[in-house]
Amino acid sequence: MDKLSVMNAYCRIVERGSLVRAAEDLGVSSALLSRELKLLEESLGCLLLTRTTRAMSLTDQGRHYYEEASALLQAVNEVEDRIRAGTGSVRGHLRINVPASFGQMVIAPMLPGFLDRFPDLRITMSLDDRVVDMVEGGFDLSIRIRPTLPDSALIVRRIGHVRQRIFGAPAYLDRAGTPQAPQDLTRHRVLGFLMADHLTRWTVTGPDGTVPVDIDPAVRVGSSLVLRDLLIAGQGIGTLPNFVSDVPEGRGDLVRVLPDHELPGPEIFAVTASRLGMDARVNAFLEHLQKALGS
Repeated sequence: MDKLSVMNAYCRIVERGSLVRAAEDLGVSSALLSRELKLLEESLGCLLLTRTTRAMSLTDQGRHYYEEASALLQAVNEVEDRIRAGTGSVRGHLRINVPASFGQMVIAPMLPGFLDRFPDLRITMSLDDRVVDMVEGGFDLSIRIRPTLPDSALIVRRIGHVRQRIFGAPAYLDRAGTPQAPQDLTRHRVLGFLMADHLTRWTVTGPDGTVPVDIDPAVRVGSSLVLRDLLIAGQGIGTLPNFVSDVPEGRGDLVRVLPDHELPGPEIFAVTASRLGMDARVNAFLEHLQKALGS
């Protein structure tokens, strides 16, 4: 029995809360994983997990073994990462969770260059605007775009800042007029992003200070890319992050409304599970991403 492999499998079962989900992550059958778990328990002479058809829980010995095995695996990973860093080798499987529009507009264009640089690295990337449980989802890295993140056991690194501005299409502004002050926004057809913290109240900051404006969006969508396309089509006024707005603004498809004003922009955070830390795969990806954000 390969003890390190079995330890890794056991930790994945505990973290995922399911033999089936752990087996999917590891690319093996759940039957094989069940046999390995049974062999591990027999070699230790104790029960690590109690299982029913609906639930699974750790015994006291199982919890202790998980804590010790996790620490040992982390130490092994750190040794391997240092060796790889010395040889310039980044390999393995990197599982990433990113917001949908950020993944399409920022990460997708940089991926070919990253994959060319690290051909031995496998990547699974999930696009989801919701905040997911990293351990439950089996992710090594999550990119989160939020004003702040709550305290947790996760490791958080700030990697960038988003500019949040107000836009409308030239055709809409010609038809409905251009707002000259923040309060003028209440007389316009407003489109909103469902996941935004500012869906119904825009805190608009400009040369004369900060003005809160209550908004009742006529259209509310769950994708900032759909919101962008509706704005380009002349359906109203809305706010967009700069990574979505830069291209259509540069083409003249969208025009800044109240160009001396903007809303508070969220931060871009890189989040990893505390057990894994910032390993060589994650560090290589974030280095590449930060160069893309800088450009």
